[in-house]
Amino acid sequence: MEEQKETIRLYFADNTEDNQLYDYFKNKPEYEVVGESADGIQVIEDVHELKPNFLISEVVLSGMDGFKVFETLKNEMGKDCPKVIFISNLSHSGFVSKALKEGASYFMVKPVMPENLEERIQDLMNLGLHEDNNKALDEKIASIFISIGIPAHIKGYQFLREAVKLAVEEPEIISQITKRLYPTIAEKFETSSSKVERGMRHAIEVAWNRGKIENINNIFGFKVYGSNEKPTNSELIALIADKMIMEG
Repeated sequence: MEEQKETIRLYFADNTEDNQLYDYFKNKPEYEVVGESADGIQVIEDVHELKPNFLISEVVLSGMDGFKVFETLKNEMGKDCPKVIFISNLSHSGFVSKALKEGASYFMVKPVMPENLEERIQDLMNLGLHEDNNKALDEKIASIFISIGIPAHIKGYQFLREAVKLAVEEPEIISQITKRLYPTIAEKFETSSSKVERGMRHAIEVAWNRGKIENINNIFGFKVYGSNEKPTNSELIALIADKMIMEG
């Protein structure tokens, strides 16, 4: 039996009379329009109660403008605040800059085609999923590093973690470790390739000096290294990245 996807919950902070956007999403089964109001104060109350995934908001509202509504919701709801897409007749660049500076996901100028708004919503949903996947990958890598004795406070830990993530995304980068992998990490951390290489090597030496060799063999389910063997940077990165890829 195919698993049913959760609907995407939308709230419209706008006058929805003769509103083709409202009508479009109201009639699509993958979306649920949970509420609508053109009164800013009412919008705040409703969003707290109805918890939509997205607030589609006009800037001009009665009672309280859209910017103030968004600011209030951010302060009161924190990470539970819905993503906000402003849709407005106000196309002045100052309004657009203010919306994006406040943390809005998009600012779209009316008239907006429903299909274009849907595309923006789907982009943001996919971005959120990608962020969740990155967080899960970070947690898996951290778990392995801890178990094999690589301490989180040393720089090599950060370098190795970034290297594993790059190798998961692009496995062939391991074969270009000096030409691409080290320079990519060096650029991110504003350091040199040689310091990245030394930092990784130091992290591996620390782990092996702690005598936790058996842990890596247990993690991978077979004997990878003996007590007198120590992997190179590329060997360890490739080994952990392969495990991450196999586990999906």
